[in-house]
Amino acid sequence: MKRALPVLVLSVAGLIPLWRYAPSHDTGSSQAAAAPASTPSVSSSGGTTSTVVSGSTVDTEKGPVRVEVTFDGDRIAAVRMLRQPDHPQTTAAVPQLIEETLRAQSADVDTVSGATITSDGYKESLQAAIDARG
Repeated sequence: MKRALPVLVLSVAGLIPLWRYAPSHDTGSSQAAAAPASTPSVSSSGGTTSTVVSGSTVDTEKGPVRVEVTFDGDRIAAVRMLRQPDHPQTTAAVPQLIEETLRAQSADVDTVSGATITSDGYKESLQAAIDARG
């Protein structure tokens, strides 16, 4: 009887992680693009031409990622997340990824620690937008 209580407590403690486990909703490759990159949309005002291109939607383990890139001539003027996982690390990582993209002017940016999966999806969608621009 003296051992029954500790065994019961340890058994319940061991089962708690199993009850809290949330399986991934990924059914295929984590890098599969669900939607192709869009065709560039060009607008001009005051002699400058800006082009807005959406990257492909990249399905990741945390959720879909899709970016929209605004080009001002040959420069990346802005990046906007159209779709991103609803995850605290992603929310914190997005501004860092955008800032690094504007600094690097390419998809060759560092992965944000703690948001590796989202960072990889971001870079893939960003590269698809850059490639679609031509």
